[in-house]
Amino acid sequence: MNPEPPPGLQTTVPISFRRRGGKAVIVLPDGSRAVGAPSMVIDNTMIKLIARAHRWQQLLLQGVYASIEELAEAEAINPSYVSRVMRLSCLAPSITEAIMEGQHPAHLTAKELLAPFPLAWAAQQAHFKLG
Repeated sequence: MNPEPPPGLQTTVPISFRRRGGKAVIVLPDGSRAVGAPSMVIDNTMIKLIARAHRWQQLLLQGVYASIEELAEAEAINPSYVSRVMRLSCLAPSITEAIMEGQHPAHLTAKELLAPFPLAWAAQQAHFKLG
């Protein structure tokens, strides 16, 4: 007669994994990083998107290209993508600064930046769940 082993202990931790600059990062439910990561986590993908948005905006404002379609054709990319990226030129300065300095929350990704977001800066803070 073998007695049954005692039931195992099971612990559930509500975390998720996100890709950040090619690395997996553990993200807690409140959006913070679970591991004591360095205070600066630079996401080059998001930085490049913001830089591209401002560059394209300047090209349109200077009259180098007459429309988003013309710019997209010159860059050999889809006009829809150009439009989504160009929205980033309207990001609140505090959000842009946080991304540039690597101080943005772990939950914020390039994919989330390219999705529609409000134009009002205060609404952006709430939308992207930034303090």
